[in-house]
Amino acid sequence: MELDKDFWNTRYAENQTGWDVGAPTTPLKEFIDTLTDKNIRILIPGCGKAYEAEYLHRLGFANVFVIDLAPLALEEFSKRVPSFPKAHLIVGNFFEHEGQYDLILEQTFFCALDPKLRSDYAKKMHELLAPNGRLAG
Repeated sequence: MELDKDFWNTRYAENQTGWDVGAPTTPLKEFIDTLTDKNIRILIPGCGKAYEAEYLHRLGFANVFVIDLAPLALEEFSKRVPSFPKAHLIVGNFFEHEGQYDLILEQTFFCALDPKLRSDYAKKMHELLAPNGRLAG
């Protein structure tokens, strides 16, 4: 797996997305169902088609942000959920992203990274989490 926009965009264009289950995964859906503060800032890195973001949005969570290298994945999400704030759709590199989040949801991003990047991943997660923030996946 590569940290390369064209590589990932091609995967979506050719429908080579075996990890995509077409809905929020049960463990994350059950976790989301326990959240009560709908104003927390949430980031979903490597979000792909962002089913968890859709679920959160439909539940009324106002500060959900998604980031992915593949513009095509975010375009598909935006078409599926046109009411999702366009300013919360970030086409970009997670490792260059800046911000502070109360919660970061991890679905399949970590496993898509080259193992050499996993230490950087841990550092970046720590940097992006607000004090008392949580990483859940």
